[in-house]
Amino acid sequence: MADRPDADELAADEQLLDAQVHDPERAVEAALRPRRLAEFIGQRVVRDQLSLVLDAAAARRRPPDHVLMAGPPGLGKTTLAMIIAAEVQGALRLTSGPAVQHAGDLAAILSSINEGDVLFIDEIHRLARPAEEMLYLAMEDFRVDVVVGKGPGATAIPLSLPPFTVVGATTRAGLLPAPLRDRFGFTAHLDFYSVAELEQVLHRSAQLLDIVLDADAAAEIASRSRGTPRIANRLLRRVQDWAEVRGHGRADLAAATAALEVFEVDERGLDRLDRAVLRVLCERFGGGPTGVSTLAVAVGEEPETLESVAEPFLVREGLIARTPRGRVATDAGFAHLGLTPPSSQTPLWS
Repeated sequence: MADRPDADELAADEQLLDAQVHDPERAVEAALRPRRLAEFIGQRVVRDQLSLVLDAAAARRRPPDHVLMAGPPGLGKTTLAMIIAAEVQGALRLTSGPAVQHAGDLAAILSSINEGDVLFIDEIHRLARPAEEMLYLAMEDFRVDVVVGKGPGATAIPLSLPPFTVVGATTRAGLLPAPLRDRFGFTAHLDFYSVAELEQVLHRSAQLLDIVLDADAAAEIASRSRGTPRIANRLLRRVQDWAEVRGHGRADLAAATAALEVFEVDERGLDRLDRAVLRVLCERFGGGPTGVSTLAVAVGEEPETLESVAEPFLVREGLIARTPRGRVATDAGFAHLGLTPPSSQTPLWS
């Protein structure tokens, strides 16, 4: 991509200053986000595809096609939306599916859109149906019909919109209605990061945060970050806290190991909730099968929390498995806790 004018950098600096005033923690996260596609680490296939889409749109002198980004939380969907807006030199409008519950909410957002702007809708699969139907028309024909009045006297007033780009993000692509999914010209599927890629993310973040980070400490943090840059950056800040308060100010391997132990992140990246679920399943229920509602009650959490937070990682690591009869612990799950699987256990996960 060609270099852009410095106006984008100034606007980003102003947004960062506003964030610092209102929420220092969010300001740190904003400072770590890359502002250009060339600075984005990982997701090589998505970066190549997105670069082609943006370059082609720039050559045609029109906004790029609508973009849908699917993948687990923390992999960079919001960051890529910000990068798209910066690359096309358009303003970024942010909202989320749960925040748009009425067609009027979406109409108010769309009425302020300017040509070339980027509308980012996080968790787009949670849009209310009336807003979703309005978005169909806006994405395809760049217009919306604003209904004035009620009942037989209601009148639909067509409102033309300038060309703009919708960037949708979803963690559950399967819940997205087919008519909405088909209106996106490009769909990006974000994958978990490798340990090597997370090490690059950590070294970049450490440089921006002025943290002295040793290579072996970066490798240790990356190996416990569940393949997710957001988690890696969060753990890096906790290691920094430990190094400054209880260490010698340097994020070395000893500081990283001690800090991760304090914050209960084990060598495979399992946190307190993950281990609680696994331990209850292995020790109290003999490895299962056990329903998710029963597990949730046993660990004192909501079933939705287990299904969206703990279970995906435990399944991906091969520590538990989902079966038609419930969740079961694998041999690897027992071994991780230092336990021996019961001899009578039937391997329902095979």
